[in-house]
Amino acid sequence: MDTITKPNTQFVNLTDFEEAARSRMDPVAFGYYVSGAMDEITLRENRAAYDRIRLLPRVLIDVSQRDLTTTVLGQTMPMPLILAPAAFHKLATPEGEIATVRAAGAHGLTMTLSTLSTTRLEDVAQAATSPLWYQLYVYKDREVTRDLVQRAEAAGYRALVLTVDTPLLGRRERDVRQEFHLPPGLSAANLEGRGAERVAEEEGQSGLAAYVAALQDPSLTWKDVDWLRSITEMPILLKGILRGDDARRAIDHGAAGVIVSNHGGRQLDTVPATIDALPGVVEAVLGRIEVLIDGGVRRGTDILKAVALGAKAVLIGRPILWGLAANGYDGAHQVIQLLRSEFDLAMALAGCPTVADITPDLIMRKLEF
Repeated sequence: MDTITKPNTQFVNLTDFEEAARSRMDPVAFGYYVSGAMDEITLRENRAAYDRIRLLPRVLIDVSQRDLTTTVLGQTMPMPLILAPAAFHKLATPEGEIATVRAAGAHGLTMTLSTLSTTRLEDVAQAATSPLWYQLYVYKDREVTRDLVQRAEAAGYRALVLTVDTPLLGRRERDVRQEFHLPPGLSAANLEGRGAERVAEEEGQSGLAAYVAALQDPSLTWKDVDWLRSITEMPILLKGILRGDDARRAIDHGAAGVIVSNHGGRQLDTVPATIDALPGVVEAVLGRIEVLIDGGVRRGTDILKAVALGAKAVLIGRPILWGLAANGYDGAHQVIQLLRSEFDLAMALAGCPTVADITPDLIMRKLEF
């Protein structure tokens, strides 16, 4: 198992990693990672909503021993944390997704690989020592999509995460201004040989927005969820759910779970923060499928709050990228370690020796701030 060489006291919290990434990354690449859609209202709200939630801890509970483990889709996890899909890790570090999967493996965490990874899914699987999920965008050419699904299944990925909130790419104005594109030598490696690997420079616009408009399928419907279920044995989670009625439809179409997500504030601006949308989705599904959440998680207390409100686990995206940019594999490793330590401390201080003890009564209700 990989180990970090020495804790870097320069990095006390996840914000420190973001600031290091800002200073070390190419400005166009950093702008791509950090940006949200349009006025970035939802981007800011994802974080602010967690800050508004107040905890009501229990006292005089024996918390001398804590058990952080949980179960998602029948899979035991060392804590309720999963690495979210994020594109183009080689913009942060030359080792790219290989560094990420090594860091995930060092902690026994599940990594979700993006369709738009800069490393082939088979190479990531070969380097993995913990479970992998595969995130899918559906292409207009369905044979491209079928091939991706079959390759992921053959390589041992354990679940398929279908992104459902991206018929077109949200207008990310930082990317428009900087004409975001992949630099020479980087590509969407999983699409090589399919004519869909290049994210090229487009004058006056985002190259990624042009790529999505040209190649990915905006006609995606619930029938396509049925089609995906017919071509794979992997359980399917739908990522990008914000409404209870959509979560119920996911059940009707055989989804194993949903991920409450607004794409990190990068799609439709002014949609709610994910932690604000979570209770409605949890209430709608009534425990029939598992509910996960991403967006805005930066502290161990955030994980505690999400679990208390009904999430089985949280996914983190940008913090891992900041870790990679700050210090490659070691940086990603330390990001995970910091979150684990903070979550462990939050459990102890809230009077929760196990994840099962993280219950809704820990959340203070009807408080105006």
